[in-house]
Parts: sequence; structure tokens; C-alpha cells
Amino acid sequence: MKLIKISLLLLILTSTSCQNNTSKSISDATKDEIKYAVGLSIRVEDDYTVVTVKNPWPNAKELFKYVLYKKEIVVPDSLKKYTQIQVPVKNLVATSTTHIPSIEMLNQENKLIGFPNLDYISSTKIRTLIDQKKIKELGNNQSLNTELLLELQPSVIIGYGLDNSNPTLENLKRNGLKVVLNGDWNEQTPLGKAEWIKLFGALFDQQKEANQIFEHIENEYQKTLELVKKSKNKPTILAGSTFEGKWYLPQGESWGAQFLSNAGGNYLWKKTKGTGSISLSFEEVYEKAKEADFWIGPGQFTSLHELAITNSHFTQFKAFKTKNIYSFSTKKGKTGGVIYYELAPNRPDLVLKDLVKILHPELLPNYQLYFFEQLK
Repeated sequence: MKLIKISLLLLILTSTSCQNNTSKSISDATKDEIKYAVGLSIRVEDDYTVVTVKNPWPNAKELFKYVLYKKEIVVPDSLKKYTQIQVPVKNLVATSTTHIPSIEMLNQENKLIGFPNLDYISSTKIRTLIDQKKIKELGNNQSLNTELLLELQPSVIIGYGLDNSNPTLENLKRNGLKVVLNGDWNEQTPLGKAEWIKLFGALFDQQKEANQIFEHIENEYQKTLELVKKSKNKPTILAGSTFEGKWYLPQGESWGAQFLSNAGGNYLWKKTKGTGSISLSFEEVYEKAKEADFWIGPGQFTSLHELAITNSHFTQFKAFKTKNIYSFSTKKGKTGGVIYYELAPNRPDLVLKDLVKILHPELLPNYQLYFFEQLK
């Protein structure tokens, strides 16, 4: 479900003389605005901002650069080979639900004019705009409605790629539309994913606001990490669930596993290498995790009864017997989209607080779970 996993760009240029227009280049000394995201670089020059997207998909070898410039500014010759986009953008098309929260947090939801598979969107504000027919349905992300997009003529399309082959986006570029690749889904750290809001801040010419929002998220995350240091125990954790006969769990270096560790838990597969998922037999998981204190994220299951009737062996886990199973799949938007998939990458501070509340409730006595819910 790529729409739940997966967001590039900048260069603002202001030049007032012919000499500057032909000779000014990107300075190596310019400070990069990015702290955590490994796939995004934002360098602010005197007259423009340069954005480089490094990892829009795994093992990408090409760098993608974009120039954002304001009205009446002439882009220097040295930068004209890159995609140029005037900011603030008048409107845009997004292609992943992970793009939605950044747009909303910057109060720019009225600029969203198109999206593929609208039912996946959970945001209440944007669902209202969908109901008002202000956002167009664009079909499937891998085969976007090209005719409608050419009719809409968005200022920019925020796209993503699973690999270097996306014929639809290439066709749109050949037809003159601006496409910016967003690699938020390929980041492997909680704060790295969240920092991609700065890309949208650049597009909307709201760099200051985007920086402030991210700084708040970062500070809340760091404060919670400090709080976790007060905990005296590390409860053992099982994660994931079965699908078509195999049990899928996050690998030890993955985004999800990092949350469990940061929340003061002992994830039983924390030593496995990799950032994806592990596929194991039920027997392997049961042998290692039957006495785990908590079971976090049991896949599609939304109740203890559903687990029990699907596989009676689930009831033999300690976490089932003690009712310490917590899921994010129970909380959905109006049309069935799972809120966690849309918002969690953008709000790692809330994910971390949820997990700390579950594992160490005494550390956050007044906090109410946001994404997760205890199965009943």
C-alpha cells in the first residue's frame, strides 16, 4: 500500500544584474537546512534555494535538483538545466497520503487539486474539500489520469517512485508539467521522514513556518527520549502478524523497530539487520515470543476475538492472555483509510509518546493514546 508509505525540491533565485545571472553558482559553503533526512538537501542562497533529492527510491543513483524562484526573478544560466518552479505554487497534485499532513500543517489544503485514490485520505479537512468536489480523483498512482492532469495544469505534481521506471510521470514531464520527486517513504529514521515538511515549506514559500513545525516535532521527540531514560525496565515486544501463512515482522534497523527501541522496549528481533521486514514461520515466532510482554501492531486484526477465530494458537501468547496487544489499524478515516499510515511518518513525536504510554504508562500519566488502541 504505497499510498500509506510514501514525498524534493528547491531553489529560489533572485538576481538583479546580468552579471549575476550568468556567473552565480551554488556555493559549497551554503548551509544545508536539513538535519536528519538523508535523501533531501536544501541550500538557501541569497536569491534562491537549491533542493536536491538523493534517494527517491532504494539504491537510486541519480540526483534530482530543482530550482524554486519568485516572480520576476531570472534563474541564472548555471541552474537552467534543472526543473524550475515559481513559488509560492498556486496549486499542486499529491500522490501519497504521507504528503497530506505536511500540506495541512502548513494550512495549504485549499491548494490541493488532485490525488489518486481519494478514499485513502483520512484528513477531516481534506475530506471536506473532497466532498465539495474541489479535489479531483486521478485514478491509480502508477497510471495517473494524464488527460485530467493536463486539463488541471497544476503548478507542481509531488510524485514518488518505487524504482527508476515511472512512465506516467515521465509522460507528464514531456507534456510540460512540473514533477518533483518526494522520497520521504525511503527515509529510515523517524525524524528523517518528518523533516520532509521542509520541502513543502519551500514550495509554498513558507520555510520559516515549516522549520518551526519541524522544530516542535523534534523537540517533543527528544523530550520523550529523555523521559524514557527514567524507566527501569524494558518489556519484551512481539510485532507484526501473519499473512498468507507467513509472519511478517519489522527488521531490527527499520523505522518501526527504532520506535520500539526508543520507547524503552526490548524488541525481540532488534538484532536482525536490514530496514524492511522479516518473513518467518508461525512456529519460529511462537518459540521466541510466546512469553513476550507486549504485542504491538498485529496487522489487520482489530479485536481479540478476530485473532482467536483466525488462529486459535494466537491465544497461547502471553500478550494475548494479558490483553497487552495494541493496534493502530482500529483508527480510520471516514472512507476507511488508516490514520496511522497517513500521519505517523509526519508525527513521530506522537508515535513515540503512544509507545511510551503503552510500555511505561507511569512516565506519561495524563497522555491519551493517539494512534494505537488496546485490542478488546
